[in-house]
Amino acid sequence: QVQLVESGGGLVQAGGSLRLSCAASGRTFSNYAMGWFRQAPGKEREFVAAISRNSFTNYAASVKGRFTVSRDDAKNTVYLQMNSLKPEDTAVYYCAAARSSSLWGAASGPGEYDYWGQGTQVTVSS
Repeated sequence: QVQLVESGGGLVQAGGSLRLSCAASGRTFSNYAMGWFRQAPGKEREFVAAISRNSFTNYAASVKGRFTVSRDDAKNTVYLQMNSLKPEDTAVYYCAAARSSSLWGAASGPGEYDYWGQGTQVTVSS
């Protein structure tokens, strides 16, 4: 069982930056691949970025080059650094954890993840 708590959301102007954090409970963080997803009004939850147990990363095309996902296993925390933000990035952002026997898996499908945080709102103004 893993509890995930996101933080760092807020209001930012287009072109600005924001860093989201996701803190995980427990002592088995290194056994999980971690993902970030977002859900905008009227849209389905979509993949943003993921990071494997060995820090292999996977990004949605819409955020590649602007967002960076990283993890700090010593702190049981995963981060999403968001730069050059656009209004279309506005959404509730969720972190998720996937139990993984693979060191390299960084899945993009929501169904691959076992635990989810409560979400944090990111609003990018024009």
